[in-house]
Formats: sequence, structure tokens, C-alpha cells
Amino acid sequence: MIDSNSPEFVEALARGLSVLEAFDRHDPEMTLAELSRKVGMSIATVRRNVLTLEALGFIRRHNKHFLLAPRILTLGSAYLNAFNVEEAVTPELHRITTQFGDAANMAVLDGTNVLYIAHLSESRGVRRNASLGVTYPAYATSMGRVLLAALPDDEIERYFQAYNPIKLTDYTITDEAELRDILVETRNKGYSITVDQLDYGITAIAVPVKDSTGRIVCSINSSGYTPRLTPDELIAQRLPEMRLAANRLSQLFTRFPALLHSLAPTAAPGR
Repeated sequence: MIDSNSPEFVEALARGLSVLEAFDRHDPEMTLAELSRKVGMSIATVRRNVLTLEALGFIRRHNKHFLLAPRILTLGSAYLNAFNVEEAVTPELHRITTQFGDAANMAVLDGTNVLYIAHLSESRGVRRNASLGVTYPAYATSMGRVLLAALPDDEIERYFQAYNPIKLTDYTITDEAELRDILVETRNKGYSITVDQLDYGITAIAVPVKDSTGRIVCSINSSGYTPRLTPDELIAQRLPEMRLAANRLSQLFTRFPALLHSLAPTAAPGR
């Protein structure tokens, strides 16, 4: 993989993608000046990127504000279609939600975050939205902790160099020493449980999903409403089924090698 200093690195493309990634639930519409401040580029550079993306149909304008256009969804759907994500992953997630209700997800590590690549839910509770393409801080999620614990020691050190936690709830663990201990425990146990770490009312258990060599490539979880779940109940009732699902997904990767190659870790977080 090349880095940003390589002559093969296309700076203009990187800037265009940064502009697209700047839009989120907090900033769904922005002026050129607001975009410039958020992405750290000059207004002239942002303007060229925005106008190009507008011409391609990925951005549209409303008065002096710019926002994502529906065509942006084609980028995400291209990934799902190319790698048969629904066919490969959804049956196991559906089995989990049918058995336990609530929600089930699959995620990969993306920098210092977890990136949701599959989601199925039977819950209608009001809480943080887990859906395709959403990212959350890895330290505050069960799947993130499983994936961080799987990293080689040198990559864990690079993660903590980029570590800049905030307390998402009163219970969110942000102390580095405590989180390091949690990662060691997670690595030894092979699963992670979080209670009210990402948001109030969310309790989750996550396990790793491995390829045929034993390398951890992603994680899956089952989450529910905190007042109705205890960690002991998750271990007794859900952990065996989660491990079964992870094993089945590992076997499915032989039928979907392109998906496996896409999920496989390629760079350390905080890169």
C-alpha cells in the first residue's frame, strides 16, 4: 500500500473524498466556507472539488449550501453488490436477531473507529443508529474492542498514539491503562461485552470472525436494551450462538473470497 508521500498518490482524488466524508448528521448542509474549515483546505480548493462532485451528481446545492445527492448511495451499494455482502452475511445476522430479537451487526476496523458493514435489527428503541457505513469510536464498542485486541502489539501502540477519547456516557471508559487491561482480557477471553459505553441503554457482546488461517478479519455483535440484559445472561445465552455464527461466517468466506480479501486488515489504525 502506498502512502501519501508516494508519487503514485493522487492528491486531488484524496481531497475530493475528504469533501464527501465531511458531510454527516451534524453537518448535512454546508457553505464553501464551512466546508473549508472542516476539511482544512482553502476555499478555492474546496470550490473546485465541490463543483466537480456536483457535475458528477454526488453533490447538489440549495441556495448557498451544498449537500450530498442521492447518487452517493451508488458508491456504498457498489460495495455491497460486488462482494455479495447480503448473501454472505445477512442469514447469520437474521438467525441471531430471530433467536434473541434486538440487533446484530458486523464491523471492521477503520482507523481508530469501527465501520459497520452489515446491520439487522428488530428493535425500535431510540438510541444511536447502527446502520451501514456508520462509524463509532472503537474503544466504546464491543466490536471495536475485539478488533483492537486482535492487533499486533506494535499496531496497538500506534492506536494509542492516535487515541483521543471522549466520554460518550458517564460510563464510557476513557482511561488508557484501563482500556489496555480490557484489551488484554478481551484477547484472552475471545469476546467483549460493553454496557452503556457508546450510548445509554446499549449492552452488547461481540466475537471475532476469522479466516481459514486464524486471522481476525472482522467482528459481529448482538446488542440489546441494557435494563433487560446482564453480562452474565449474554455469556450464558448469546455467546455460544455468536461463536457458532462466527464459525459459519468463517466457512462462508471460502465461497466469497473477494469479500474476505476486502475485509482483511491492510493498515494500522491511526495511520
